[in-house]
Amino acid sequence: MPIIGITASSILKTLPAVAGYFAGGYSGSANLSRIDKITFSDDSKSTLSATLSTARRFTVGNADSGVAGYVGGGTDDSPNKTSGIDKITFPADTKTTLSATLTAAIDEHSGMANSGTAGYFGGGVNTVGAKTDRIDKIAFPADTKTTLSATLSAATGGGPAGMANSGTAGYFCGGVTSAGRISGIDKITFSADTKTTLSATLSVAKDGPAGFANSGVAGYVAGGGSAGGDTTSIDKIAFPSDTKTTLSDTLSGIQSALAGFANSGVAGYTGGGGGNNSTTINKIAFSADTRTTLAATLTGISFGLAGFANSGTL
Repeated sequence: MPIIGITASSILKTLPAVAGYFAGGYSGSANLSRIDKITFSDDSKSTLSATLSTARRFTVGNADSGVAGYVGGGTDDSPNKTSGIDKITFPADTKTTLSATLTAAIDEHSGMANSGTAGYFGGGVNTVGAKTDRIDKIAFPADTKTTLSATLSAATGGGPAGMANSGTAGYFCGGVTSAGRISGIDKITFSADTKTTLSATLSVAKDGPAGFANSGVAGYVAGGGSAGGDTTSIDKIAFPSDTKTTLSDTLSGIQSALAGFANSGVAGYTGGGGGNNSTTINKIAFSADTRTTLAATLTGISFGLAGFANSGTL
């Protein structure tokens, strides 16, 4: 007989989160295809036997939590920019490559997802060095690609941060336009895939920051390169008001071209990055917005890497 007060939906909502992933990047001498996995229960690191289909840098990720993570675009060893999208299926952590591709081969772009519905890849630099304002959408679970009629406020490269309030809206933050680094934040409302631009901005114009979100509460933009050099600051965008504050806590070191993901409801993580060529993984506990550094580290130096997470079934 059913247990009083417990429904199928409540059971799904309480399934534990599993792990976050850092994929690809550049070691300073070679592109990388490896995928490191951070298990949330103990913040331990393992490395998948599966790898990306090609070693690549300046790639990005997003995830359909509980189902699969996606890594799209980047620059491979040819060296050519790519349009391919790899899929890491949870929980087996097996890799396949989608038949769908990004509209064009790009790097220095951004990714975020409306988990359960679609992943988005925005901006980037194409094969002739031109920045784009395009936003591609990968519909879950069919893994088909369309391109939004909405675009970013400006053609943007430089690896803007991406993060999402799943079920409501996604955000593309910072990057580099023809005018230089920007502090602007574009918002994609998922119900109609329309774009608006927030009145709030990042604390400084920056490229290559990491983005992650505590869905339903706030999104975070950490690190990045500014006119004054690489940064340690962490900006917080509160949902649904879209107001910005800056945390008193900071990253453990200056970083740009780093990656982020979140165990939604618990903590956000950043890993890798240039600046101090780090293997360090920082953890921001959402309860108090405090930062610690994991004992576990990336397998090796990596910047321009992708991040995504399996935060369980939401």
